[in-house]
Amino acid sequence: MPITPAQKSAMEEVISAILAVQAPRGRRQLAGMFTELVDRTSWPQYYEVIPEPRCLKNIQTGIAKGRYKEATDVYTDLSLVFWNALFYNEADSQIALDAKTLKDLLESEWKKRTVLPITRSSPPPSSAQKVHAVTKEVAKEKKKDTAPTTAGAATPAPSTPALPTPAPLPIPAAASTPARTVTPAGQNQNQNQNQATATPTASTSTSSYAYTRPVPIRPKSAQRQTPDIDVDVVSPDSDEAESDGATAAFQADRDPQSEEIVKQLEKGLPRWPGFGEDGWMAEAKPERFSDIVHALKTFKDIIGNRLAVCLESVPEESSPTLHLSSTSPISLKQIETRTRHKLYKSAKEFDHDMARLFEKARRWHDPGTEAYGRTLLLQRLYQALTSPNPPAAPYISTTNFAALRAGPGNVKPVHGADSEGIPNVTTHRVLSRDRTFVDEVNYKGWKIKLADWVHLSNPDDPSRPIIGQVFRCWVSDEYGKSGRPGITVSWYYRPEQTFHPSNRQFWEGEVFKTSHFADHPVEDIIEKIACQFTARHIRGRPRPPFWYVGFPLYVCDSRYNDRDRVFVRIKNWNSCVPEEVRQSTEFMPIYPFERTVYPVRHPSPFVAKGAGGKIKGPGGILEPSPDLVDGVDEGANSKKRSRSDGAGAARVINTNTAYATPYQNIQAPYVQQQQQIGQRVGPDRSVVMAAGGLASIGGPSQVEKLPPDTAKLVDRDPETNEVLWFAAPPLNMARANGPRHSLAYLQFLAAKRKKDHTEHETDDDDKMDHDEGQAAKRARTYVAPTVTETMQALWREMFIDGAR
Repeated sequence: MPITPAQKSAMEEVISAILAVQAPRGRRQLAGMFTELVDRTSWPQYYEVIPEPRCLKNIQTGIAKGRYKEATDVYTDLSLVFWNALFYNEADSQIALDAKTLKDLLESEWKKRTVLPITRSSPPPSSAQKVHAVTKEVAKEKKKDTAPTTAGAATPAPSTPALPTPAPLPIPAAASTPARTVTPAGQNQNQNQNQATATPTASTSTSSYAYTRPVPIRPKSAQRQTPDIDVDVVSPDSDEAESDGATAAFQADRDPQSEEIVKQLEKGLPRWPGFGEDGWMAEAKPERFSDIVHALKTFKDIIGNRLAVCLESVPEESSPTLHLSSTSPISLKQIETRTRHKLYKSAKEFDHDMARLFEKARRWHDPGTEAYGRTLLLQRLYQALTSPNPPAAPYISTTNFAALRAGPGNVKPVHGADSEGIPNVTTHRVLSRDRTFVDEVNYKGWKIKLADWVHLSNPDDPSRPIIGQVFRCWVSDEYGKSGRPGITVSWYYRPEQTFHPSNRQFWEGEVFKTSHFADHPVEDIIEKIACQFTARHIRGRPRPPFWYVGFPLYVCDSRYNDRDRVFVRIKNWNSCVPEEVRQSTEFMPIYPFERTVYPVRHPSPFVAKGAGGKIKGPGGILEPSPDLVDGVDEGANSKKRSRSDGAGAARVINTNTAYATPYQNIQAPYVQQQQQIGQRVGPDRSVVMAAGGLASIGGPSQVEKLPPDTAKLVDRDPETNEVLWFAAPPLNMARANGPRHSLAYLQFLAAKRKKDHTEHETDDDDKMDHDEGQAAKRARTYVAPTVTETMQALWREMFIDGAR
């Protein structure tokens, strides 16, 4: 029966529902691994095991082009996508769990739509489950028929080849290209034997996805449709946790309630209005647009990798979850077609589309990954090509087209002339020579002004852009550069750009204020970002225009001195920002959370599980510091000790939160209690301490998890947000009477009140008598008679008749 338009629309809705499912934590798209077919060249064994490989993208294309004749065929192919994954991967692997979830969703969504035919829930006949089940049955029957009759005789091999051991699910073709490097989803399959399958890749990047995942304030896994894998981080309940405890006490995930608070707040925040009207490319001929696109598409690195793959892998459709400036479709292919047919009416229109493409690619790829670094490298090349003095082909640069010769961690400290690093890159103050200061600069639709935070091109590692706060905007007066705008910024270092003890821990997205100031031309600007001091970060999110949802967001709690390699906690944030905005109530106000929400903590990027030695700094690991307890040192003399030990000192003032007892380190990820700033003051009133200590209850294995549904019903401390616990129920006893006055004092008060009352009445009586006497006295006053009264009196005396 041919597919009707109503059925086609219903099937598209089912597929959209599958693509929209996200993991409860991490905002990871479950269907991302099933969008593309497995690469046959890299994983030929997959096609030996799976008879009918399928993927969601091909099914979508088939529906759109009318390749399916019946709706049941569409359901069969959709179910095969997940049945294949369930067969090829072990039941407890992440990919199998995702496949099971999506298969159940497929069945429920299909049944909801009455226009679609009724289908079966068992595996299709062409599935690997059915095919290999028949194969095994035939092999068993043949084995019985050819069974030896004598003891010790060799068993003949079955005619059908034995089923190979399930291997990890390979990376689809789109993900196996240099555009993206991920860990295979099936790496847990052999975890019982402590084995992992390596992923073939042509990557030359030194970045590690295992640690770079926490860098952005908000994860982007839910914003992709390319395959994405949950990285297995070390946690206290992990089978492969480090035995030395260096990475076993950190909090790898925010508790669900806090995560929901953040999501609900960001859901209601204003969206970014988009690029401005100023700072775009100067007018150019249409042929110039085609030359620029061709240069980007054909640009290769020193080993021959074509970097434009990172832009080509970004889909044309723009998902609202990416929080882009526009939801209209955009892709490199679309821009190339428009330039080829000369459809751009102005240079600004072309420049605006390219800015949107790079914006979308930055949100699509995870920060720190190779694809993300290639995106930023191509963006910097594009900005060089559209500058007033573009470079000439071939496009080769030893600094990844950045204006500076070195980035954070590779420059000489501003106060240390005899230390390692490249000199004459940064300064210790804002320079004013050969420049005119301005209030703001405009570049590619970005309006950059004083105190803004920005991402800048990093000459050492494009995947980790420089984080800087603008201290001055200027226009150059220097000869040969007159009229060119630029900014002076204060650099912030990432954890991997610092030297720290191996047991130090970091906030998610934490960066460190330094004394390095650098001048950057506007071509180095990648995008606007935001950075909050911890006191505000735990209470809310910045208001526009300082930050919009989707923008990178960092948190800063300490300064970093790269000469002495020490961390100093910032007590006054005003000392870190330009003087013009200090004490300003309008500088980075926040939308508050309903309660305090702390960021999660992570171990050093050099010791984090999954790093595999790929992170090479430019920072490094020092010897574990005995002053750090659970990665924290709040001692007042830590800074002095570190300075006295020299540049290689291992004692670092760490500003991350610590719990006071060993039990609290174990309990934190279970009851999901929030971290607190500073050390606990007062006696330890934890449950385990009341029971006699952790050892008295049998160790960490005796600690049970408190369900979040139960924990949220219990009162919490208003300062630490910890669950309140009492060692005993309240006693049912009468309260002691409060203090009372003595009888003598009460008698004195009564006598005083009576006396005052009597005196008051006496005063009233005296006043009344005085008033009456005055009235009587006034009544006796003589009044002269009238003429009539005088005449009548006279007539009476004369016995006149008129008086009678």
